[in-house]
Amino acid sequence: MNPTITTFAWVPEFARGFVRDLRPRWAFEEVRQPYEVTLITDAKTPAHRCYQPFGQVPTYRDDDVEIFESGAIVLHIAERAGRLIPADPAGRARMMQWLISALNSVEPYVMALAINDVFEADRDWSGARHAKVVEDLHRRLADLETAFGDRDWIDGDDFTAADLMMISVLGGLRGSGQLDGFPKLAAYVARGEARPAHRKAMADHIATFDNVAA
Repeated sequence: MNPTITTFAWVPEFARGFVRDLRPRWAFEEVRQPYEVTLITDAKTPAHRCYQPFGQVPTYRDDDVEIFESGAIVLHIAERAGRLIPADPAGRARMMQWLISALNSVEPYVMALAINDVFEADRDWSGARHAKVVEDLHRRLADLETAFGDRDWIDGDDFTAADLMMISVLGGLRGSGQLDGFPKLAAYVARGEARPAHRKAMADHIATFDNVAA
């Protein structure tokens, strides 16, 4: 069977373009792997928690495995296809380093802004906390931009699963203006999101919600 991912049948307007099924969708498009999508309305049900114990999306299954977590899913898609991963051990190790850093060292700061300014915007303390959240985010983005240097992709000339994950994480800042002071990172995200595979994945992601609404 084709690999299958699970995601939401509907999300609010502000969340469209940000739900993490976009990450495996992009990976599938990059490696040219057909896939199926199972839509759910509630990720907290016991039936879904059998596949995703934290009640989140996406999940993934194929003939051999059932897994969750977008980073693990993207890696599995890449390894299964033999693409998006350097062939040499040193290159593969560096790719893994950057992919994990996207999730562990960068995404928490991106999510802190979203939690403060969107999900908890109605809390009494969110306005006062905004400046500190932005300060912490900018410090981390500055570190990343310095490390990035003048490369097109995170570790050289080739686009890898690490780029897919880092651009997906930084894409969480889309529309916020937070990348305006980091021209190399802004150009990096634009370069990644201009890839035909990303455009197709985003279009299919958005169409899911448009079709359900219709």
